[in-house]
Amino acid sequence: MKTLVSLLLLGLSFVASGDCKFRFASYYGDHMVLQQQPARAMVWGYGEPGAMMTVSLEPGLGPGLEPELETISKTAVTINDEGVWKLLLPPMGYGGPYHLMAQQHTINTTTIYLKDILFGEVWLCGGQSNMEMTVSQMFNASEEMKMASNYPYIRIFTAALEQSDVELQDLAKVDLPWSLPSAETLGHGDFTYFSAVCWVFGRHLAQRLKQPIGLVESTWGGTPVEAWSSKTALKKCGLSQATDNSDSFQYFDILAGPSIYSVLWNAMIHPFLNMTIKGAIWYQGEQNTVLNTDLYNCTFPALISDWRLNFHEGSLGQTDPSFPFGFVQLSTYQKSQQKDNYPVIRWHQTADFGYTPNSKMPNTFMAVTMDLGDETSPYGSVHPRDKETVGYRLYLGARAIAYGEKEVQFQGPFPVRIDVYYEYMYMNITYDQKLLITGTCDNMFEVYCSPAKGQSYKWVPVPASYLVISPETVTISFDGCPDAQGVRYAWNDWPCEYKQCSLYSVHKKLPAPLFVKYFST
Repeated sequence: MKTLVSLLLLGLSFVASGDCKFRFASYYGDHMVLQQQPARAMVWGYGEPGAMMTVSLEPGLGPGLEPELETISKTAVTINDEGVWKLLLPPMGYGGPYHLMAQQHTINTTTIYLKDILFGEVWLCGGQSNMEMTVSQMFNASEEMKMASNYPYIRIFTAALEQSDVELQDLAKVDLPWSLPSAETLGHGDFTYFSAVCWVFGRHLAQRLKQPIGLVESTWGGTPVEAWSSKTALKKCGLSQATDNSDSFQYFDILAGPSIYSVLWNAMIHPFLNMTIKGAIWYQGEQNTVLNTDLYNCTFPALISDWRLNFHEGSLGQTDPSFPFGFVQLSTYQKSQQKDNYPVIRWHQTADFGYTPNSKMPNTFMAVTMDLGDETSPYGSVHPRDKETVGYRLYLGARAIAYGEKEVQFQGPFPVRIDVYYEYMYMNITYDQKLLITGTCDNMFEVYCSPAKGQSYKWVPVPASYLVISPETVTISFDGCPDAQGVRYAWNDWPCEYKQCSLYSVHKKLPAPLFVKYFST
């Protein structure tokens, strides 16, 4: 025992004599965070088929802990015929550090250790380049990286960029093994590690919960939702065959990654299924403005449902089958964009409800970012640098949805009723909360009508002079469009200047999401 303590004090990972193939799966390592109670953390790896093995959990060496190494739990399991072992640790409250010891018992005993293990909340962060942008690429990057050492109980991990035609059991490669936050690990390089949105989200959670936070990044820039979806999920939306359309994406993202269906699900999500997690956050959709745009209201909800089912089954029932899933509603790309691909994707991200959670997307939360346009971003206007606001808005959603703080406001005002008075040619749009008018309201609302008899219907911008805004109601005059058939708000790629959209919530200054509503005369 004294020898073991000496090795741990030296910070070494110890492997005794025996089968060198006996190991933990690739994303287990020193400094990691395992999911706390009430769930049980899954531990798994590889070894000699048919061999018996045990896993022991022991107190680690740290402030206030003596190196007694008294065993907290010890679990035995037989390695299966494929050479894979899996087991569940007992439910553990947050804290640590702990040591995890695994022993394989054959002719010789092989012993492997993980040190400095914490129990806390584990969140998976996925998507394309706006989630992939590192802390060094965000506004106030130097200040953010300077304070990283203040959060030793946040631990970070990044999967390497890999794709596969078949579902992989384990990660093919790791970019950043479990690490403590530092300037190097948070800002290693552009679009590498570590995700700014993921970090800010986790930092706010750690400050609020006062618990360890494990952040797992699995991202690849310029990738469509179809690449991150299983074949089962895609079939639910009528997609079964894929071709590599990556050439068509180069026009706005030089970082365009693989677009073949399921190849990133296979290589960068499927290997994590055995991990017990608290929830996931997601920032993706830009690539689907040019691929299967009209199907995103199916493919995105299908991805969420499919991930939930597979993580639940893969963790032997420990990951909640409806785990909280937060996402970022798309920001901006081009001020001159005449197509409506971006607002269409924003709308489809909510399964065409305009808000979350909803009946098709339960237990989800959304960060609206259409007011964070960054025209001078050195990484292209499609990559806004204000990731602090993005992470914070996601954090508010997590507090409300994942942690049950129902009084926390996490979404801006949204219409609950629209009354149309054709005889007087005006409509009242009633919102679910008080309105804060921040920017100009000119042309932010549009009505769908035929401007003159015999002309085709089109969306006509409403000038600010045609609007009357009271604390919870917007009154729109549609004089000149007597046959108005619908109304919409912020239906534009770049609807407003930085944090200057028309309507926000009074309390947290959260932007009102876009919406569209059709009605008949």
